[in-house]
Amino acid sequence: MLGSIAKSLFGSSNDRYVKSLSPTLAKIASFEPTLQAMSDADLAQQTGRFRERLAGGETLDQILPEAFATVREAASRVLGQRHYDVQMVGGIVLHRGEIAEMRTGEGKTLVATLATYLNALPGQGVHVITVNDYLAARDADWMGQVYRFLGLTVGTIIPNLTDEQRRDAYHSDITYGTNNEFGFDYLRDNMKYDRASMVQRPFAMAIVDEVDSVLIDEARTPLIISGPTDDKSDLYMQVDAVVKQFGEEDYEKDEKQKSIILTEAGTERAERMLEAAGLLQGTNLYDFENTQVVHHLNQSLRANKMFKADTDYIVKDGKVVIIDEFTGRMMDGRRWSDGLHQAVEAKEGVTIEPENQTMASITFQNYFRMYPKLSGMTGTAATEAAEFYDIYKMNVVTIPTNVPVQRVDEEDEFYKSTEEKFAAIAKRIRTHAEQGQPVLVGTVSIEKSELLSAFLTQEGVEHEVLNARQHEREAHIVAQAGRKSVVTIATNMAGRGTDIQLGGNLEFRVGDELADLLEGPERDAAIERIRQEIAAEKAEVLAAGGLFVLGTERHESRRIDNQLRGRSGRQGDPGLSRFYLSLDDDLLRIFGPDTLFAKMMRSNIEDGEAIGSKWLSKAIETAQKKVEARNYDIRKQVVEYDDVMNDQRKVIYEQRADIMDADTIGDVVEDMRTETVNAVVGEACPVGSYPEQWDVAGMKAQLTELLNIEPPVEAWLDEESIDPEIVLERVKAEADAMVAQKESELEPDTWRQIEKSIMLQTLDHHWKEHLSTLDALRQVVHLRAYAQKTPINEYKQEAFMLFQRMLDAIREDVTRTIGHAQFQMQPVPELPELPDFITTHFDPFSGEDDTRDFDAGAFSGVTTQLPPLQMPQPQASDLGTDPSTWDGQVSRNAPCPCGSGRKYKHCHGAVGAPVE
Repeated sequence: MLGSIAKSLFGSSNDRYVKSLSPTLAKIASFEPTLQAMSDADLAQQTGRFRERLAGGETLDQILPEAFATVREAASRVLGQRHYDVQMVGGIVLHRGEIAEMRTGEGKTLVATLATYLNALPGQGVHVITVNDYLAARDADWMGQVYRFLGLTVGTIIPNLTDEQRRDAYHSDITYGTNNEFGFDYLRDNMKYDRASMVQRPFAMAIVDEVDSVLIDEARTPLIISGPTDDKSDLYMQVDAVVKQFGEEDYEKDEKQKSIILTEAGTERAERMLEAAGLLQGTNLYDFENTQVVHHLNQSLRANKMFKADTDYIVKDGKVVIIDEFTGRMMDGRRWSDGLHQAVEAKEGVTIEPENQTMASITFQNYFRMYPKLSGMTGTAATEAAEFYDIYKMNVVTIPTNVPVQRVDEEDEFYKSTEEKFAAIAKRIRTHAEQGQPVLVGTVSIEKSELLSAFLTQEGVEHEVLNARQHEREAHIVAQAGRKSVVTIATNMAGRGTDIQLGGNLEFRVGDELADLLEGPERDAAIERIRQEIAAEKAEVLAAGGLFVLGTERHESRRIDNQLRGRSGRQGDPGLSRFYLSLDDDLLRIFGPDTLFAKMMRSNIEDGEAIGSKWLSKAIETAQKKVEARNYDIRKQVVEYDDVMNDQRKVIYEQRADIMDADTIGDVVEDMRTETVNAVVGEACPVGSYPEQWDVAGMKAQLTELLNIEPPVEAWLDEESIDPEIVLERVKAEADAMVAQKESELEPDTWRQIEKSIMLQTLDHHWKEHLSTLDALRQVVHLRAYAQKTPINEYKQEAFMLFQRMLDAIREDVTRTIGHAQFQMQPVPELPELPDFITTHFDPFSGEDDTRDFDAGAFSGVTTQLPPLQMPQPQASDLGTDPSTWDGQVSRNAPCPCGSGRKYKHCHGAVGAPVE
């Protein structure tokens, strides 16, 4: 009570914060007359002046007012758009590393130019993150006019660029691109073998558009780069045939947790069928030998019993294409991980593509936290303010609208069934459309869009359907959704990037209607005619009440509902919004009020009758809060687990960078060799023991295997003064001499390159194996809870031990490879052919929102990959004199045993090679 009184008297903390920026706004305005008097050339020279002042010791905060005023003037001249004061407030908030919550239609794209320009002045680069490639290219071109006018360079990161093009884009003052592209480039850079081939610079600042979509919705799913593994198509199909025979009594599913498990009866039935199919070893499904079969069985269960066609995915051109649950778009080329996508392919009877092995991964949380300054903007962030601060340490600041909002938000309306609800919606839409009011209808799935479309067709209402099937026409449909009597059905409106303008969009109409008309008086007259038509139509739409936004269902997140509502009432336009719900809706069915409420509704309400009350709306909001809290817990869990891996990732990536930057890594390799010798000798000859107690045979075997040396240890035992210290020194000296001999046979530069090659490839091999082990550990560690242990603590302990073990393995492998490698002077070896690397964005806990791109274009730049490590190869004397028997015993890239100096594949191993 006291809080609400204080708020009414003094305003909220947000109001006070915004008000505190008034002196800065006045200072910005004070520069306007001076800047307006400048010529274009003089205004463009402001950038050079600012940079000189920064070099002279001034800070960005000190030059902010004049810099913002410069951008405002440049935008007025170049774009014909002058920043409003509320947009200036948004720019200050972005510069301070906070989140600017601005309603739809308030010009967030223009707001970003202020903070972007200011923070690009030091020349360290500003990254502007958008939610899709279309917006990245559009904004870079559109806002780039302002930056280029002021003398800054602008780059765009989109798929299928070469490394050269990416490097140029990243070295621009301002770089636009999607979160996925930036994240995958970071991972790719840390898989390369040469610093010069890396494309990114050290991070400085990122501004994230639709920050809630990027840092909240998509942050549940890590980015992963993987490579293909063995084909298991037959196994998927056999398991799928078994699962398709299961009845509802054979499994239990929990839609809240998106999990499914076999009942006892189901397990017995599965065992019988798998045994008959020859897939089971022994008779018990859960024997250790059947781990892989159980994994495939679980994924097939999820694919068949939980994932629905046209809701979670669609089948297009013989491929299973994921539908993004947040935007309703098709995610072409993207895949679920861990065998789930293959299980869905088997279910749908399409070609099954092989699984992939993780080679590098990172979560968006840990990627974006690497930026020294991070800020963002969106229309809906306040409901997630706590998460933004907990994870990213970013405050949410709500920016007031330029013109007061006129939209009317009506109470929700409830129906008993989906059919009754859709019938009522169709009638309501027809009524409003007949009045000349445009209607935007929001649905949660393609299936619901098409069902509603059928109802509207019955009512005789013309309409457009915008969903994954209409992706190509998306911008055109959205742009004209504000025209008189136009009805548009959209599967989720988040991040569409095109404003709905009442009366229609001039730019899109000109593009569609005058595409074939050349520049000239005729075209100018046609454009003027369209402009007048739009103005007249806008007046009619405003008189009819503006845009009517109709939600067919509540989304599980309040933000998505608010994004849909926010499409109406932009810049003070009138508008109307209402949501229609039924007891069949997923939110009500899974998370909503209990069954008693449902029974009362079903028994007390007549067919076709609707009810609406604040109590019901409150119940829905409570259900949404529950889902948001659960999703936050999932994201927090992802972060907690990835934080463990992130610490290790930093160590490995820093080690790689140090190796690439160093002139020589001889000291590191020598330290590894010394530690290996210490470990071997220390185990065989413990300190304080007598020579007769030493394991000499075991020590010699290990030294031969790891270092390729055979020291005369037996002869040393005859010496009276022998002790472990002396043995250690002598073994170390022999190992050093062996390596020195190899080094002397090669040019110094060649030897240094070989050491780097061996070190980097060994590091990468073991890191890849380590990632795979951690993935497997994460999937089963939750079972430790049954032993009253905290899973995350268990994961931390085991991950640390696995990491230590990995470092030991790297040390031994590097030492072994250098000890056994045979080096010959020959031409520079050819680079190996790269596999089809796959970029994936998947949820390790639920398998949702997985993404994959066959990134041949993006990855093709890794041309500096070093040739595979060459272990000691057999010589002709070991293989016999008949070359026809060598195939399969000699590596394709190894020197040919005949001694020609050429690779085996180009000599006796070549196809059709003559046999001597």
